[in-house]
Amino acid sequence: MPAQQAQPSHSPQQQHQQPQAYSNEQAQQPQATELSVILCTAGYDHSIRFWEAWSGICYRQITLQPQWKQVNRLAISPDKKFLAAATNQSVRIWDIPSMSNTPISALEGHTGNVTALAYSAQGKWIVTGSEDSTVRVWDTKSGGVQLKYEHDAPVNDVVIHPNQGELISCDQAGSVKIWDLAENTCTHELVPDEDVAIRSVSISSDGSTLVAGNDLGMCYVWKISSDGESSGLHPVTSFQAHPKYITRCLMSPDTKQLATCSADQTIKVWSTANYEFTLQKTLGGHQRWVWDAAFSADSAYLVTASSDHAARLWDLATGETVRQYDGHHRAAVCCALNDINLA
Repeated sequence: MPAQQAQPSHSPQQQHQQPQAYSNEQAQQPQATELSVILCTAGYDHSIRFWEAWSGICYRQITLQPQWKQVNRLAISPDKKFLAAATNQSVRIWDIPSMSNTPISALEGHTGNVTALAYSAQGKWIVTGSEDSTVRVWDTKSGGVQLKYEHDAPVNDVVIHPNQGELISCDQAGSVKIWDLAENTCTHELVPDEDVAIRSVSISSDGSTLVAGNDLGMCYVWKISSDGESSGLHPVTSFQAHPKYITRCLMSPDTKQLATCSADQTIKVWSTANYEFTLQKTLGGHQRWVWDAAFSADSAYLVTASSDHAARLWDLATGETVRQYDGHHRAAVCCALNDINLA
């Protein structure tokens, strides 16, 4: 998303600067194949909504079958062609350019709620985590499980290391595990506060920093060092980010910021400089729990989803909401954004 022009404008010059997805002339019938920004939200109202980022117009809605229950997580493929949604015990995938609301495939096999979801960098495989205490790696073409890893408690989150060779997952018992895909084994287990659930994990895009957030509002930070074939994890700091549950922690693409979402209805943005994690801004406006967040590719904007039924687009330079996305009839618990320039 553009670093400037937080507010929509009708001036010809500014209209020209906006990606095609933001053009008012395209508002009624955008062509998915031409959209430069894919922004989606979902939650407990059995619907997935696609939004024009600047206008706030919902241009597409996918209504889910009742037996699929709520959507827990969303992920957009790196090439913007596919949307994956984690629901109860399965993941369903839609072809975005086709504009068809019928999923093209489903990943079946989990026996509990699917709580975590991420695409690999090339989009060839997907990793999921579930309340059935497993982490699974799926081939996106065949839909088959390639790898399966066991936790001793329900899995709350999983992320892919930038090297594409490791996974980091966390669970309800307070454990963070690192999995080596080549060796097919757990190489590290971190338990910063025993029996306090780790709700979310995030790794910086350069692979140097790992952050975990727990149910007591604490953030734990490790520095990741790599020396030849071995890598080490060194605890750097921990801090009280929120007085209540942390629902999501997320490092920005440029590695300079950490966003934390909470049951306290706020999002906090922290500077990662020198591993000091100083508070830059507190984003206030949501009326209920904030469940999920997604950075823009340039790290200048943040999208959030909340139990207050709304999603918001924040300008991180000002800390202000520049667009609110209204339309969900129940809690919006997940969001996904892909505005990477593929040209």
